[in-house]
Amino acid sequence: GAGLRRWEQGMSKFYNGLIRLVRFALPDMETVWEEPFDGEAAVFCPNHAASFGPIAMCAFFSLRDQCHPWLNAGIMERKEIPAYVRQDYWWEPGCFFEPLLNMTLPYLMALLLPPILGSVPGVPVYHDNRVIRTFRKSLEYVAQGEHLVIFSEQPAGHGSSEMELNRGFLQVAPLICKRTGKALKFYPVHVDRAARRITVSKPVPYDPALPLKEQEDGIMQALSKSILGK
Repeated sequence: GAGLRRWEQGMSKFYNGLIRLVRFALPDMETVWEEPFDGEAAVFCPNHAASFGPIAMCAFFSLRDQCHPWLNAGIMERKEIPAYVRQDYWWEPGCFFEPLLNMTLPYLMALLLPPILGSVPGVPVYHDNRVIRTFRKSLEYVAQGEHLVIFSEQPAGHGSSEMELNRGFLQVAPLICKRTGKALKFYPVHVDRAARRITVSKPVPYDPALPLKEQEDGIMQALSKSILGK
């Protein structure tokens, strides 16, 4: 209805204002393509670079207006945020201010993150039976000719990630192909804050003629080389 449209317009203005603020506060970043982008349905898979990777992709990536990031639902829902912040260690473990941070930062983030992340035109990612919402929203965006941004690294505490990538997100490829006829291409992306560069490597296409299981390793190896450097 009209009320929902006004709310969506308000969120869009809020998000665009945040992006303008980020672009004003941070140095610009260049997007470098290993090969020209063909406009076909794509999943861009960047390194997380702590919190900078998502910020860079939303504010500086050359296709940012056509992309929709997957967002962990655990940091979008106020009740879940304190546990998420403590688990992921948003401060240096054992630091002098740890007791104070432990009592304040999780609850401060619970106030700040929902309106910020709720304004992002993204896809909430659930890890329970609500995961169908994740795939449904992804399908909706791709059907409209848009693209996805998925961070596949698994957090491993303060400022670090596991040295293996999650691969569950690959399930979106056969689903989208079945519903829309579009065969996704997975693009490895490396965000280099020091060089102020977002490098997009040659894509790895999903082949609808083959079972996903036979393609997983090849796709993940290409992503690992860019994201983890191995």
